[in-house]
Amino acid sequence: MVLQKRKKILITMGDGAGIGPEIIVKALENPDIYENCKPLVIGDTGIMNRAIHITGSRLKIHSCSEPEDGLYQYGSIDLFPVDLLSPNLEFGTVNETAGHAAYCFIEKAVELITKKKADALCTAPLNKEALHLAGHFFPGHTEILAFLTKTPKYSMMFSSPELNVILVTIHDGLLDAIKQINPDNVYDTIVMAHEVMKKRLGRNPRIAVCGINPHAGENGLFGYREEEKKIIPAIEHACAGNIQAEGPLPADTAFYLARKKNYDIVVSMYHDQGLGPIKVLGIESSVNITVGLPFIRTSVDHGTAFNIAGKNIADATNMEEAIKQAWLLSGETG
Repeated sequence: MVLQKRKKILITMGDGAGIGPEIIVKALENPDIYENCKPLVIGDTGIMNRAIHITGSRLKIHSCSEPEDGLYQYGSIDLFPVDLLSPNLEFGTVNETAGHAAYCFIEKAVELITKKKADALCTAPLNKEALHLAGHFFPGHTEILAFLTKTPKYSMMFSSPELNVILVTIHDGLLDAIKQINPDNVYDTIVMAHEVMKKRLGRNPRIAVCGINPHAGENGLFGYREEEKKIIPAIEHACAGNIQAEGPLPADTAFYLARKKNYDIVVSMYHDQGLGPIKVLGIESSVNITVGLPFIRTSVDHGTAFNIAGKNIADATNMEEAIKQAWLLSGETG
């Protein structure tokens, strides 16, 4: 039966002052989601009910004290309540309580999935400033999840129909990122790219590795030979292990060739080098995937959008795709 194959997907509500609750409600208006998975929202009851009212949805909250209590049928939103917020929380504001609540939703999700009570995690956006105000000094979801699961090697991967990108450094300023890039973390990222794409494709993937400088340094003409010191040893190490990695390539060339399907994934050295191209090609269809965790985690590829929160104009396409990728990456049977 189809129902026996549906994966249980946890969905954290994110920052209650942002668009997270709205896009969750809108995404769960799609009956196809229930045919393929069992979505369980972890969030605040009052805020989720407010999102239902704002969107004009006819969905009803079904509160669950345990994941196995869920109805998991279209028409209801199964909610594991972590009630920490006022239903009158002001939209579009940086709020310490909302930041703390967003952290608690993630903490509960990790607890449940670690106990094998769910199969994968999908996260709505949080606000980093609110998170820091609450005393949780993490750059974002990725680092929180790595901390809570004690994962030493991890990365952010972004996947869309046109492009797959994985990052060597994540939420670091450009100068700090360049300092942190070294043969070890470049090699680790290449290996993670190989493993995740091999699982997805069923074959050894073709990996493009970006340089740091314009024209990948042009043999020392640009920069300080970072490519020779930091990247080439990692590529040689990977190739010695039968990984199909090529580079360092000029970033503009690497993304162009990857879009033409010459490569299956691009290893990007720093945040904006990788995220610029993938967002230009279509933020609606790109999904953030944390690689290296002991479970699948996907997320929307956008922020809390405080400027439109509560106005019922947020598009849930990206959230639907993130939920879809969570069940696809977690396997077909369960």
